[in-house]
Formats: sequence, C-alpha cells, structure tokens
Amino acid sequence: MDAGQKYFRNYKLEQSLTQRRIVFAAIFVLILIAVLIGRLFYLQVIEFERYQTKADQNRLKLVTEPPSRGLIYDRHGLVLADNRPIHSLTIVPERVDDMADLRGELADVIDISDEEWDDFNQRRKAYRRPYQSITLKSHLSDKAWAKLSVDLYKWEGVQVEAQLTRYYPYGEAFAHAIGYVGRINTKDLEKLDKQRYQGSLFLGKSGIEKFYEEELHGYPGFSKVEVSARGRIMSEVERQNPVPGKAIQLHLDARLQQYAYDLLGDYTGTVIAMDPKTGGILAFVSKPGFDANLFVRGISVKDYSALRDSPKLPLFNRALRGGYPPASTIKPFMALAGLENKLSSWTERYYASGSYQINPDGRRYRDWKKGGHGWINLEHSIIESVDTYYYQLAHKMGITPIHDFLAEFGFGEKNILDLYGENGGLLPSNQWKKAKYGEPWYPGDSVNVGIGQGFMVATPLQIATATTALANRGQWLAPRMGKTVSGELIDWPENRVISKKIDLRRESDWQRMVNAMKKVITDDQGTARRLQGTSYDIAGKTGTGQVFSLQDDEEYEADKLAKKLHDHALFIGFAPSKKPDIAVFAIFENGGTSSKPADLSKKLFDAYILGKYPRKYNHLKVSADE
Repeated sequence: MDAGQKYFRNYKLEQSLTQRRIVFAAIFVLILIAVLIGRLFYLQVIEFERYQTKADQNRLKLVTEPPSRGLIYDRHGLVLADNRPIHSLTIVPERVDDMADLRGELADVIDISDEEWDDFNQRRKAYRRPYQSITLKSHLSDKAWAKLSVDLYKWEGVQVEAQLTRYYPYGEAFAHAIGYVGRINTKDLEKLDKQRYQGSLFLGKSGIEKFYEEELHGYPGFSKVEVSARGRIMSEVERQNPVPGKAIQLHLDARLQQYAYDLLGDYTGTVIAMDPKTGGILAFVSKPGFDANLFVRGISVKDYSALRDSPKLPLFNRALRGGYPPASTIKPFMALAGLENKLSSWTERYYASGSYQINPDGRRYRDWKKGGHGWINLEHSIIESVDTYYYQLAHKMGITPIHDFLAEFGFGEKNILDLYGENGGLLPSNQWKKAKYGEPWYPGDSVNVGIGQGFMVATPLQIATATTALANRGQWLAPRMGKTVSGELIDWPENRVISKKIDLRRESDWQRMVNAMKKVITDDQGTARRLQGTSYDIAGKTGTGQVFSLQDDEEYEADKLAKKLHDHALFIGFAPSKKPDIAVFAIFENGGTSSKPADLSKKLFDAYILGKYPRKYNHLKVSADE
C-alpha cells in the first residue's frame, strides 16, 4: 500500500478535516446572518423614515386643485362675469406609455387640432407636480364627450374632467368694460407664480379681468390620494381646499350700460357715464364690441380674422384708447381759463361776426354760423357755442396758459385708476411742437385749440372726467371702475392722485359756468334746446368735431361727402344740475349733428334719475330679494 492510500484511510484525520469545514461554514453563515440582520436593522430602523417616504411617494400622489375665479358684479349685484362647468379632455403623461400612439387613437374619435397638441406639449414641459393632469381639449361638446366615454377604459391616463370656465352672460356691450380671460400661454407661464397657477387654465387678458387678476385668481388647493400600481386613484388621504378668488363689485350699472350701447344704434362711438360723487364709472361703452366668450374658449383663426379685419374695429377700445378733437365741448374750460387769466369777463361784450382773422389779410377762421352771432357776452358764447369768441380768446392767451389750465382737468394725462392701456391723448405745448416738428408754436395753432381742434386730442375718458369736475364745481375725481373687493371698499394706492380741488380766483365762476351750461338747454338760442321739458335741470354743452380741414372758399356739405368724412357729434352734460347724480360724455363717430348724442344723454338721464328704462332691460335689474 502506497503512502497516498495510507493517508486517505486515516479516519481521524478525515473527521478532523470535516469538522473544520463545518466550523468554517458555520462561521461564514453566521457572518452572513449578522450582515443581513445588520442590513435589516439599517433599513428598518436607521433608514426607516427615508424609505417610508419613498414608499409613500410611490403609493401617494399630490393632486392640485385650481381655485374658482372670483365673480364680477355690477353696482346692484348682477353677475357680469360668471363661472360655469365644462368638460375637458385631460391626460396624465406619467401614465401614458406611448404618447404618439395615443395621439393617433384619439384622432380616430374626436378632432384635436395641432395647436391644441402644441399647447399640451408646452404645458408638459413646463413646471408641474408629477401625476398632475394636463388639459388637452376644453369645452367638449356633448357628442364628443359621449364618444370619448365609450373608449376611455382603453387609455391609461386619459380622462374627462369637469372644470370651471369663465362665462360672460351679457355679450358684446360689456366686452370693453369687463375684458376677458384667455388660456395661459407659454409666455404667461414664464412670468406667473408657478405654484399659485398650478392647474389653472385661464388668466385675465384685458379690462377688469386683467387689472384685478391678483384678487380674482385665488389660491390652489390639493388632495393627497392613494393610487394603485397602475396609477388609478383608490382613495383620498388628505385634502386642503382651494381658496376661491375674491369677488369684485363695480360702479358699473348693467342696465345703463346696455341701454347706452343700444342707443348708439348703427353708429360707432363711445358713451361714458360717471357718478360725480364718487368718480365711479356707471357706463363704459365702446361700440362695436365683441363676444368675449370667444377668447375664453380659444378664438378660431376665422373668428379672430373677422374681428381684426372689420372696418369698424370692434377690438379697439374707443372709450379707453380713442383720440378725438374735443371740439366745442372744450369751450366751458376755455372760458374758465380766460377768466382765470383775466383775459375775459362775464360782462364784457364781444361782436361775433362770421369769422376771425389774426391779421387783416390772413386766414379766416370761420364760425359755424355763417352770418355770425352779433353782440354777445361770455355766457352767450357758451349758450350759442360761438366759435369766433374762442378764436380771439385763445389768440390772446397763447398756448402756455391754455395748456396749464386744461392740464388741471386731466387732459393730456392717463387718469383711470384700474384699467390698463389708457391713451393719454395730446395736450399740445410749445415744447411738444418743437420736439415733434422742429417748429415754433404759431398763433394760428392756439386759435385752433381754442375750439378743441388742431393739434389737441382728447380721449372720451378725459372729457368725461373733466365734465365730472365741472359738475362738482372744481372737485376733480380720478375715474374708477372697481367699487369693492370681497365687500370691502377698495383702498387706492397712495402714489395715485385720487381727488383734488381745482381752485379758481373766484369760486363763484363755477356756478356761473354751470348756469351758462343750463341755458344751453333752457335758452331759445341754446344749441341743445331740444332737451327742454325735463322735470330736472340739465347742464350741457354740444360739440361738432371736424375730421378734415376746409379751405377758405370751401363749404361743408355733408350730403356730398362720404360718411367717414362727416363731423363727429359730441355732447357733455350732467343732471340734476344743482346736485348731479350723473355726468355723461357721448360721441357718435361721423354722426354729423350734436342732436344725436344730446338725445342719447337725455334718455340716459331719464333712465338713471327717474328709472325710465324700456321694459326690455328688466332682465338686467336685480330685485331686492336677490
């Protein structure tokens, strides 16, 4: 037997070797068990909170709930901007395996435009919480909703959600006053507070909706929900309700607004009515208007092109941005400027011929009355609207005193407290003309400004605001749309001029001017004598604004001119004259004679002061129990 065979037959040695192997194996197993126990301890005790959080993140999802937008009311509590439910097609991208396949499948069921998909993809890239749904198509028709409902079970992450959207119940008459909301676009997302606008679809784009966006929007809420492995919501674990937007009440009177809009008839134009006691805007009409609901839904190219290309410019807010020659409505202010600069008096007489010349052989500035008015005084220059009186007065004053005095009434300035985009108009001066044209100011320029023509351009809002200051005997109030926010009176910023007193050398001149404006109606020579017969006193002034210049040898013959060359027709007034409740400015573009805006204003006075509205406006009246 060789040595190797002898070794392997040593049973004691074999037994010892086996025992050592068992010990080593046992030690190894014990070490593994210790490592596993240590790892288990580490995971279950030391790292418990971390992994519990991760597990919850897989099981629990945070779903944002956008706030409902605050409502907008008129002065009597009528809802002018409402919210109503719609159905929208939404997608949770994290639950969709193949978005391209889904797009093709959805296209077989309903029409979804490329623009809607582009908007969806932009929102998908923007900041949002995981598993937050994104709207693909809003305002689903009943037919589209029914079609989708049949196949929804096929598509993970696709659902039809009920959402609130803005609705404007009273149409185009209110569009320029209230404004509108539109879908939040990519540029908007770059500027907005991403947390606050989580899940929100709409943003104020114009008018009151834009100015009061901060108050109207509210704050989002959230719900913490438990989801299945496939991402379906199983239960709600926690909830924080959204904070709805605040309600805005306006000074606007819905019945007066609609009535004024309708009274303009087929003319383009503007009507602004104000409360002289508060500066609140009672009517803010720009005609034509448009249906603001088109912009909420996302206006089609066809509809937008029709509005944009219309020769009547329905998208242009004439009340806020329109620029017009104030024409003879400027005469009460010019007369006060002459009194203040001691260049005229109530008793001085002036012979008003049919024209005025700066130089004997110079241009003739003609009066509207071809044969002239004869001997008159300042009061009759207002009653009969004597152009030549204001030619000579403006010539004597020059532009600097005119500019400085008219600026006190807000001409040449942006005055409204709570609308964006106001046009500041043009109150010309020596410096302005030099900078604009490189020329000095000529006496003839002053003569034209004396009757509200030439370089001077005023907005309807400026003229209405100045008229309110006349009604208040010099108390100027900044115009404003908003009255309360959530029932609390609006606290206007300190850096804005809210009100001021325009002081005259003689305070009695205010009342004497009001008396002269009353006689524009009550005197048999008054240019608005057609308004006689009311149970209350009206103070007013007519105006006829030229849209082109006549040569010395030309005559204005409206029947031979295209309508677009007809004069603008203007009227300012307030009533009752002693303690006015309402001040009005109205303009009919190319309306010809001032009888149209004067008649319109009288009907508004009757409606607002006496309650004489046609019955068809009863639906805009809020009853006491509402």
